[in-house]
Amino acid sequence: MDAQAKPDYRPNVGIALFNGRGQVLMAQRLGNSGPEIIAPGHEWQMPQGGIDADEDPLAAAFRELQEETNVTSAAYLGETASWLSYDFPPYDGPLHHLSGYRGQRQKWFALRFTGDESEIDVTLTHGNAVPEFAEWRWQDLAAAPGLVVPFKRAVYEHVTEAFAGFALAPAA
Repeated sequence: MDAQAKPDYRPNVGIALFNGRGQVLMAQRLGNSGPEIIAPGHEWQMPQGGIDADEDPLAAAFRELQEETNVTSAAYLGETASWLSYDFPPYDGPLHHLSGYRGQRQKWFALRFTGDESEIDVTLTHGNAVPEFAEWRWQDLAAAPGLVVPFKRAVYEHVTEAFAGFALAPAA
């Protein structure tokens, strides 16, 4: 699953944002976005997004978390040891900023949410961007692979295994 050496994969970060009960934030996608399609019953995903040129992956994770969820109250917990990748399904739609890529290679980060839930808003947009998400919820990490589109499932299974220790609620 390590695709760091493949230039046809877009550099990307994924964020598992854990609450105090050890659940992760999942957001429901509004619709297809180029080759990033959704399938009925599999509209949920954790925040993710591209890494800008010369951007540190952890900085990209915090930036993408804010852009997609409005969350700025988060603390670093850990990250996957390796880069993970997934291929896009066949796509013959209009050109899209992801159209030139075979898929995405991701570095995943585990973060602990330290704010108030009123901070979370997945419906905000930045610039002329179209909202990606309709709503959000806290979800048990173990259930995440079954909620995501099938082409991302292997990555989510790896993340679930890698971050299982963070899914345990911290002692009070």
